[in-house]
Amino acid sequence: MDILQNTFLGNTLEHWLFALAWAFGGIIIARVLYKIVGSIARKITSKTRSNLDNLIVDKLEEPLVLALTIIALRTGYAELTFGENVDAFVDSAMKVAYALNITWGIARLVDAVIMNFFVPYTLSKESAMMDQFGPILRKGLRSGIWVFGLIMALNNAGYDVGALIAGVGIGGLAMAMAAKDFVSNIFGGITVFVDKPFQVGDRVQIGGYDGTIEEIGIRSTRLRTLAGRIVIIPNFKFTDSFVENVTDEPTRKIALTLGLTYDMTPDQVEQGMNILKDIVNGMGDTLEPDPTVWFESFGDFSLNIKMVYFIKKEGHVALSQGAVNMEILKRFNAAGLDFAFPTQTLLTPDVSGS
Repeated sequence: MDILQNTFLGNTLEHWLFALAWAFGGIIIARVLYKIVGSIARKITSKTRSNLDNLIVDKLEEPLVLALTIIALRTGYAELTFGENVDAFVDSAMKVAYALNITWGIARLVDAVIMNFFVPYTLSKESAMMDQFGPILRKGLRSGIWVFGLIMALNNAGYDVGALIAGVGIGGLAMAMAAKDFVSNIFGGITVFVDKPFQVGDRVQIGGYDGTIEEIGIRSTRLRTLAGRIVIIPNFKFTDSFVENVTDEPTRKIALTLGLTYDMTPDQVEQGMNILKDIVNGMGDTLEPDPTVWFESFGDFSLNIKMVYFIKKEGHVALSQGAVNMEILKRFNAAGLDFAFPTQTLLTPDVSGS
């Protein structure tokens, strides 16, 4: 037909019809395949035990449809001619579209895996830091995938991405310097999460602070001191400071020194040492047995007995120590063992000459 040979924008009507047929036909075929193949794939994956295959099918369906659509449009455009410059531009645009579509599919898949597997895992841990770490990991990976995808798309289109990467590197270095403390805190939080030097509820000592960990975040940790005050500690402190986990200690060492008066006999001093051993050994539920007791020294005004004993983890540090001291007071008083206190004896010289 002669009408099909009429030209429009440098192409005959016949070529325009072929191009539109490829474009719209490809889109329709892609939608049909989306319905049919997707339904078959779901039936197959529903019979497996793992949810991963269901997730892959669900998240890759739409990118695959878009890929078929791009192929159809590119095939339809091949029927037309607009000159070398336009053809080169369209070819570059299609390459960018392919790269971005692949990036979209990967980003959807990674995002779904994090949301369906990692986030439920963090919620099961009942940790404030894990709750914060999930969204940060999700956004960080998604952003990284898109940045890499854009760079690959521009590279496929023929652009020189070397200068772009160098610029991104310089800009990233400047941002890293500006956000140095923030990044340090993030890595400090990851270190706390991986190494687990302490957990929520543990008593720790760090940087002159002594208290109980109330919350571990991705950027900072909240510590309630023994005075009841809240201290916000940046997480990078845990990577460059010594942290003492008091809760993790198996026992608490207690050193006690008792001074007896100088009129005590050696037998009475030894009796006092035996009483101290009996007291500690008689409190087996909270104290480690067999304390170390010895006659330490001759003081300025007392005979000093030294005892070292250990309070078990299940024992209360203050109450157990108080119970020992009270029992010492009772037993020593009952045995007639007198505690010394500072005294001085002043001798005046005889000046009478007699």
